[in-house]
Amino acid sequence: MKQFFLSVALLSALFFNAQEKRPDNWFNMDPTNDKMNGVSTERTYQELLKDKKSTTVIVGVIDSGVDYEHEDLKGVMWTNPKEIAGNGIDDDKNGYVDDIHGWNFIGGKDGKNVEADNLEITRLMRKMKPKFEGKTEADFTSKEDKKDLKFYETLKEDFVKTKEKFEGPYNQLKYLFEGLTALNKNAKSQLGVDTVDAKALPKFEPKDRSDKQMKMIATAMMKSGQANNLDQALEGIKEGYDHYKPYIEVGMNLDYDPRSIVGDDYNNSNERYYGNPDCKGPASFHGTHVAGIIGASRKNGIGMDGVAADVQIMAIRCVPNGDERDKDVANAIRYAVDNGATILNMSFGKKYSWDKKVVDDAVKYAESKGVLLMHAAGNDHTDIDQVVHYPCKKFANGDDATNFIDIGALNWQPGDKIVATFSNYGKKTVDLFAPGVDIYSTVPEGGYKDASGTSMATPVACGVAAVLKSYYPTLTPQQIKKILIKSSIKTYKSEKVIKPGTTNEMIKFDKLGKNGGIVNLFEAVKMAEKFTKTKT
Repeated sequence: MKQFFLSVALLSALFFNAQEKRPDNWFNMDPTNDKMNGVSTERTYQELLKDKKSTTVIVGVIDSGVDYEHEDLKGVMWTNPKEIAGNGIDDDKNGYVDDIHGWNFIGGKDGKNVEADNLEITRLMRKMKPKFEGKTEADFTSKEDKKDLKFYETLKEDFVKTKEKFEGPYNQLKYLFEGLTALNKNAKSQLGVDTVDAKALPKFEPKDRSDKQMKMIATAMMKSGQANNLDQALEGIKEGYDHYKPYIEVGMNLDYDPRSIVGDDYNNSNERYYGNPDCKGPASFHGTHVAGIIGASRKNGIGMDGVAADVQIMAIRCVPNGDERDKDVANAIRYAVDNGATILNMSFGKKYSWDKKVVDDAVKYAESKGVLLMHAAGNDHTDIDQVVHYPCKKFANGDDATNFIDIGALNWQPGDKIVATFSNYGKKTVDLFAPGVDIYSTVPEGGYKDASGTSMATPVACGVAAVLKSYYPTLTPQQIKKILIKSSIKTYKSEKVIKPGTTNEMIKFDKLGKNGGIVNLFEAVKMAEKFTKTKT
């Protein structure tokens, strides 16, 4: 077995967040009054909306599932008014039996669910490999086959690079997790203690090379303040290990395909009615966190406050631990639209698309029905003008969807660190930025935790859009998009910030997105008020 020796700096970068603490509610705070890069939610309710009436807005959360029984979410979950729970009958005749709080497109009729799935690149490799592996242009006569061969060669090269990208951290984490677990067990046994902390660890006498190496690593971690004891260190490492493990065992595994669980005809992209009503699913951390940011019950004295005060969350599960499938995304959009959602949060994305047309058609359908789509720009610190992040607002014919907004992520730290180091960007593609680092929100089984990503920035912006729709219900998706962009704060537009993915490369903020703007509810409400008055 190859051994991996990590510096304390690399260990910190991989597993821990060593920066100072920010307020849990920072994303709702005000840049002027609170000196935080939030969207001014609290200030808006206090100063602009306190005497105004709202209408309830249904927001579709297309994600990994939502814990609809969470203490901070159960009061804001959408409940299908025409469906009787648990009777096994499609009471409202919408094609989905017992869809009380939403629907699950990655589950089977027998109640089983897909938890982890392949990356799209793996699915495409599995599909194309039998026909193109080991072949040259001379083996094909049609232009289409020759074109597909070139794509396969590029795909294969990317597949190898992607697999290596996951294998490196996975092997490092596996080595550390197993080594420190053994050290923790051996030290507790030898020293007769329940916790191995900075005082106890120096007293431990290693019996082999592995324990000696692990003791050095653990000592350095405790001295640097990254962990107070071995149990805490292992908790952080396990989180990283658990993150990468599915990518190796499932995501990049050509021999594994869980789709049989769903039981649909996967070759039929137009198939609509499959899945099950378990819209929570087996791994709903991501979707539950997103839902809380949008609309966790406000001012109930528990947990945290979402951005929007008068919403219902419709849970549509189609995002596994891995890449979502285009067919499921298209059906999730259509389900949400047909069942009354007017805004959809889509905190997911991928590098390749199996069937872009079926998603484009669903986006156009949502556009025709007046539904706004909020989409995460992605977390690969990549220029998505150059590398497409699917689904995307640009249709195959070159036109842009008018109801589609891409959101990048902001840090809570001011100055040149304001853009999240992981955030994708794109001068032509990313419309706006919103808070997306260390966002405190709801997690399954009644918990609350921090999470970071454009996946968190998007529901912040989605919550802002929902407030506008709630208080100004006549606004169209195009009008909401226009207001969000025009009212966005331009404080950093011409300022130089650290370019995502680098440590010190500087770039003007307005080079990272279309508008150089940061979503702000206070300014958006003021503009919406003026806009609706001029239209009446």
